[in-house]
Amino acid sequence: MDFQLSEEQRALQGGTRELLAGRFGRERLRAAVGDPAPDRALWRELGAAGFFALRLPEADGGVGLGLPEAVLVLEEAGRALLPGPLVACQLLAGVVDGVASGERIVGLCEAAREPVLWEHPAGCDELILLEGDGDATGDGAEGARGRTAGACRSTPDRVACAPFASVDPLTPLARVLDLPRTDPVAVDVARLRREAALLTAAQQLGSAVRTVETAVGHAREREQFGAPIGSFQAVKQLCAQMLVRAEMARSAVYAASVTERALDIAGAKLLADEAAVRNARDCLQVHGGMGFTWEADVHLHLKRAWLHAERWGTAGEAEELLAAGLLD
Repeated sequence: MDFQLSEEQRALQGGTRELLAGRFGRERLRAAVGDPAPDRALWRELGAAGFFALRLPEADGGVGLGLPEAVLVLEEAGRALLPGPLVACQLLAGVVDGVASGERIVGLCEAAREPVLWEHPAGCDELILLEGDGDATGDGAEGARGRTAGACRSTPDRVACAPFASVDPLTPLARVLDLPRTDPVAVDVARLRREAALLTAAQQLGSAVRTVETAVGHAREREQFGAPIGSFQAVKQLCAQMLVRAEMARSAVYAASVTERALDIAGAKLLADEAAVRNARDCLQVHGGMGFTWEADVHLHLKRAWLHAERWGTAGEAEELLAAGLLD
């Protein structure tokens, strides 16, 4: 089996990167730190480009692609640190009207976790709450059958929530205090959770790759003792380790997008989280003192990586799942 990207997939990846570079460059990124609400104009442009309808059948107005292509798109979004409930809109484009076109923005959260957190509450038109124990451990829809699992939807004016301190300045959070459970949504909860974990891992991968590029670029330009710091063995080793982590995560994430197995996704999320967090920390180390300043972008990658590492499966949960799989 050939796991190399096809020409069409490379074109999709390159086109997404070009779109985000033109519409969400560094100036817009820094502006979003002070105003992280999703840019509605950009959201509609992404919708028009098929960003959210990527996996919908062409007969339903979608692009008709699959999970591997969605991973490539979310990887580029993670690389650009694009804010907003991207995973939710990608997964619910065929469930909530207007999401596929970018006209509406939907949030997604889990009732099984405490506290129940809602990302970008002020920028969402609807909230989908996943309930029950249809978790990511099952392969296929059978993972949720015979269990109490489901989802309900609500609009912001019906949700009682309170601001919750977020480590990521680009991702406002609110704690859901109460949500009316009167509007059920027909979704496969187990599958939705697995795919949310994989797409979050794809964002982590994009961030990990970006911090490698940032660290290497800085090491080439920054000079000490009359030589680029990239010529020093200690810095070379840091950058090499960053590259290894990113490529290991890439292989795992891409493979999981093809197999769609729960264990593969758990392993991919574990590796991608580690790559994103540790690469951001090493990138900060390569930058030295200036890496700790607010003006540097490195801290934004680190804070986003910390946040995503706690979403849709933590390292501890992934390790337990993988251990159980080995025992079986």
